[in-house]
Amino acid sequence: MRSSQEINRFLACPTPPEWIVAASVNQDILLLDHANCEKKAAATALNLMFQYGDRDPALQENMSRLAREELRHFEQVTRLLRKRGISSRPLGAARYAAGLRSHVRKREPERLIDLLIIGAFIEARSCERFEAVAAVLDPDLADFYRGLAAAESRHFGLYLALAEQRGGASVSTRIGEFAVFEADLIRHPDDSFRFHSGIPAQTA
Repeated sequence: MRSSQEINRFLACPTPPEWIVAASVNQDILLLDHANCEKKAAATALNLMFQYGDRDPALQENMSRLAREELRHFEQVTRLLRKRGISSRPLGAARYAAGLRSHVRKREPERLIDLLIIGAFIEARSCERFEAVAAVLDPDLADFYRGLAAAESRHFGLYLALAEQRGGASVSTRIGEFAVFEADLIRHPDDSFRFHSGIPAQTA
């Protein structure tokens, strides 16, 4: 498991205070979008299995375990939604993941390396936000998010290790480039509040 200090060094900027304030007053949206994020994380792991598994058995095995854990987290969040009487409703996606993927290179193996680096950034930002937002949530939800932060830290370490193993010395340069892309998405306003949004201009 990677430490909070290592994750904070990996990210080029902290979550803006405005996002934390928005999270504290929009906990229904926070939880609904968090559930969506867990489903998407599982789907990402499965997609990597199908796209690269035949050529990369180690990647396939790691992504299989990761997909199962992400789905368990999805189930935990949905139980929490039911407990709190929060009805499911569709939410538009934040621009975060699509913004990162817009920089993915087309050729292989560069494409796979970029996707693994993006996975590391998404998991690192999730871990950082779980810890940041716990300070302004009710005790039950704060404890839940602190518990998930440890898992997100492991996921970050997995994606980063897989990228480093497949990319060699050039990975550090590419990580630095994605750190700039990721920080730009986090620092700039988004039309609506989501788990991975930037500074929220609205809340729905």
